[in-house]
Amino acid sequence: MISTVVWGTGNVGRAAIRAVEAHPALRLTAVLVHHPDKVGRDAAGLAGLDGRLGVAATDDIDAVLAAAPQAVVYAASGDLRPDEALADIGRAIRAGAVVVTPALYALYDQRGAPPELRDPILAAIADGGGSLFVSGVDPGWGNDVLPLLISGLGSTVDAIRCQEIFDYSTYEQEDSVRHLIGMGHPMDYEPLMLAETIPTMVWGGQIRLMARALGAELDDIRETLERRALDTSVSTRTMGDFEAGTQGAVRFEVQGIVGGVPRIVIEHVTRIHPSCAPDWPTPPDGAGAHRVIIEGRPRIEVTVESTDEGESRSAGGNATAVGRLVGAIDWLVDMEPGLYDALDVPLRPATGKLGRSKQ
Repeated sequence: MISTVVWGTGNVGRAAIRAVEAHPALRLTAVLVHHPDKVGRDAAGLAGLDGRLGVAATDDIDAVLAAAPQAVVYAASGDLRPDEALADIGRAIRAGAVVVTPALYALYDQRGAPPELRDPILAAIADGGGSLFVSGVDPGWGNDVLPLLISGLGSTVDAIRCQEIFDYSTYEQEDSVRHLIGMGHPMDYEPLMLAETIPTMVWGGQIRLMARALGAELDDIRETLERRALDTSVSTRTMGDFEAGTQGAVRFEVQGIVGGVPRIVIEHVTRIHPSCAPDWPTPPDGAGAHRVIIEGRPRIEVTVESTDEGESRSAGGNATAVGRLVGAIDWLVDMEPGLYDALDVPLRPATGKLGRSKQ
């Protein structure tokens, strides 16, 4: 059994505890938390599982890493604290652990990552003998392994479009929705997540991964952006009220240009209420979905809907990201120490998990 630590117990960490506990090759040995109210609590309660797992949460990072765990699921956020996340991950790698995380977007395509991120990780690997695999859902499997798999079903492929279409009032990070993305702010507010070059920083690596796998040479990566205001004030079940005239929907694309044409496109269509921008693409049931469209012969369209934690699509997406990462741990443990990406790490069947689900 591979001794595994879950570092962080937020939206991703909860799912990570459940995934590690369900994996037949892994053994949960520690849970690291930041908030003092969580210290001492059993991991089962933190993850929404019945009963007890016999692993008490701790904030003693030094002690946990001194025990030389074989794997660490780093589930703490890196959105607003990238330097701290990079330092934490480096510490775990230097302790000899295989680390999997969604926290550092620039390392999804590790070959194209800037030296200030890539070099410290490579140094940690050389020092400690650990490994790192960074992935998620979107960015992640929704715009790397899934579209590449489906592209192999086509005789000809003219373009690949990966879409995330979501009602963001169901997203469980209100500060990010309101302030990073700008929902509910006046239209002259400039959200950080939509600032020029930021979408390419987050999703450009996925464009490069797909191009590399397809043997295509990119001319450029471009961005498009549209924003819509709410026509009327709306009230949402989870995030409260949003006033008429404020931002209610966002649509942007990160485009991989091949031969002067957008051939590999990652598109986000994000609303705070279904009434806003009804002419834009919509998910099948209004809550949210990931969709891949292969334009070619034949034309192929696949839509994925994931739910967890009381039918939440946001939690479902987090759970699939965790499944991709936790499912890679035993493969990574058997490989040489290194920095891996989604084209290196196979997506494998859920061997040994059938019928083992827990509440």
